[in-house]
Amino acid sequence: MEKVSIRQGEEFIKLGQALKKAGLVESGVEAKIVVQDGLVKVNGEIDTRRGKKLVAGDEVEYDGNSFKIVQEG
Repeated sequence: MEKVSIRQGEEFIKLGQALKKAGLVESGVEAKIVVQDGLVKVNGEIDTRRGKKLVAGDEVEYDGNSFKIVQEG
């Protein structure tokens, strides 16, 4: 499983930003569309909030790919 890190000093990363950082979408607009269309799962549940705050330990699934949020440092 791929890992996406939260910057040091930050407590969370937003779902749309995490999808971009993981390379699963190319833009914020694409992230907004796939999240609003219910194509993204957070911790096994569909989440339609692009601004959903993800913390270390959260797992995200989209289009057959998954990644886990980790704290940098």
